Amino acid sequence: MNKELIKEVLKFRDERNWKQYHNAKDLAISLNLEASELLENFQWTSTEEAVVKNKENISDELADVLMYCILFADAVDVDIENAIKNKLKKNKEKYPVEKAYGKKDKYTEL
Repeated sequence: MNKELIKEVLKFRDERNWKQYHNAKDLAISLNLEASELLENFQWTSTEEAVVKNKENISDELADVLMYCILFADAVDVDIENAIKNKLKKNKEKYPVEKAYGKKDKYTEL
């Protein structure tokens, strides 16, 4: 993840003295709430219709989710880039191309 973007999100928080409120529990709750707000854009509609109708709001809610991910990672001292790389490595082992290509099955079913 772009380190400058992470710094900008943390700077925004710090300029407002909000770090004092950003414990792991509350950030996890907020992350879940924002993800629910993203999901709400798709309620009672097709994916295609939702994207056309709610594109700007989807973009805003996705940004909120990603910013809360940055704030959460900072609160629990997780390097996002390393976490993603490590998870990709694990997923490559669980879902080798030769077994998973074109399939939606869980790794335990491959």
